[in-house]
Amino acid sequence: MHENLASKPGVPRPPWNPPSNAFGNAFYGAGSGLIKGGLGAYGEKFFGSSSEYVQSNISKYFSDPQYYFQVNDQYVRNKLKLVFFPFLHRGHWTRITEPVGGRLSYQPPINDINAPDLYIPFMAFATYLVLTGISLGQSGKFSPEAMNWQFVKGMVGWFLQVMLLKVSLLSLGGGEAPLLDTVAYSGYTFTGMCLAVLGRITLNYACHLIILWTCMCMGIFLVKTMKRTLYAEARSYHSSRHHYLLLGIAFAQFPLISWLSNTTGNWFF
Repeated sequence: MHENLASKPGVPRPPWNPPSNAFGNAFYGAGSGLIKGGLGAYGEKFFGSSSEYVQSNISKYFSDPQYYFQVNDQYVRNKLKLVFFPFLHRGHWTRITEPVGGRLSYQPPINDINAPDLYIPFMAFATYLVLTGISLGQSGKFSPEAMNWQFVKGMVGWFLQVMLLKVSLLSLGGGEAPLLDTVAYSGYTFTGMCLAVLGRITLNYACHLIILWTCMCMGIFLVKTMKRTLYAEARSYHSSRHHYLLLGIAFAQFPLISWLSNTTGNWFF
């Protein structure tokens, strides 16, 4: 009968509805809900653990950048005295800690003279560039290209100092000191560099004595700092290797500072 109706023109064909399966729909709805819930929980757990992992590694290796700029005038004066006259420091070289959230945290620079900061290194680096520009102007070699080379030279020297400290830490068993701590301690070299370049500008040949003094002070400062602060975070301790690395860091300041204080416009000496 249906075939006859379908074969006649002008007569609409009745729609065909497949038989419904109540059990299939129920299983499909329950299965899709279970899959969605499982994937949602897994995704939340995965991304939550990933974000915690990233945050923990960022805090471990980079710390909080704002921490390194919590300084005042008194801290800057005392820190410069510590860098230029480290052998006159009669206090301890260990950083001050305080309990925060169930774990120990370091006091900011404004409350601890032994804490690293980035304010002094950045200001010292900028002053170093200004003084090298004046020195180049006195010798008649000032040009944008020469200043660009001095900037690159300073950044390379800073990078070499950071690598020197990081390699010494890794050789002791993989110290996990934050990267910005190492960058800050390495950047204090430019405070002495400013004094050395200023000596070249004003005292001519007597600047070699200032460079020698700067190298000695920076060597003592880094040795004291590395011994009490950075090496405390190394996983292992080897007395003989420890002493050799400290001596290597101290003696490495002589060629590094002599190279960076050269403002003749040449890449080398």
